[in-house]
Amino acid sequence: MRVSRPITVNGWHASKPVWLRILNGGMQSPDEGIPFAPGDARSPGSLTFQLSADSQVALVIPREWSGDAETEWRRGSRSRICALFDRFLFQVAFARSHAQSVASARKLINGLVRNSLSEEGVDLCCVPTLDRRLQRAIEKIEQESDWEFDLPQLARHSGVSERNLYYLMRRETGLTPYRFYQRCRLIRVRRRLVDCQCDIPHISWYAADEGFSHLGRFAALYREHFGELPSQTVQWRRSLLETTSAFA
Repeated sequence: MRVSRPITVNGWHASKPVWLRILNGGMQSPDEGIPFAPGDARSPGSLTFQLSADSQVALVIPREWSGDAETEWRRGSRSRICALFDRFLFQVAFARSHAQSVASARKLINGLVRNSLSEEGVDLCCVPTLDRRLQRAIEKIEQESDWEFDLPQLARHSGVSERNLYYLMRRETGLTPYRFYQRCRLIRVRRRLVDCQCDIPHISWYAADEGFSHLGRFAALYREHFGELPSQTVQWRRSLLETTSAFA
């Protein structure tokens, strides 16, 4: 969940324990005012919480649980749970496709349910640390939405040669600089489709704004990355809004 302004979620019923990982901002119980801890867990039942502005939190509800999973959690394994989440978040940030993202998610769930509570289950140093020069390149691509891809400029900004930047990116993320740039543009289009306040989001407009001039090619890339066509994203968003309105 990513929110730009404070919200309160009331009466969400969870039939199984919920794993939480607070990524940005704050999350707390509205009644008690008690902050949720990173890597926290909540027992089955009604879940109510508040998120502050510009917060981001991951919630995971596995379909299956080992018998003593929640009991073992209470004995203290938060650091391993956080390590699993952080490794997953690193992997999906540089996923080459929807299939790779799904595989990473399944690995996360399996780790939470079966392996995370054992001493040998998780390497607490398993999250890679990016080269600081590569990190500068990634931040430029992510933060400067109007920037048009220019490998020589990106290399100068990072303080390495074009060849070394390409090598660093492939070695540490599995993506080329341009493929990561392309992925960030696709993510921005998807966010606009989901967050749009209009009745019918204009797919072609958003795609063109992010530099995708060939709509057929854009749709194919979108499906490769997200497992659905842009029109399907718009369809489930509309269905969700209609359902929400019916219960308002």
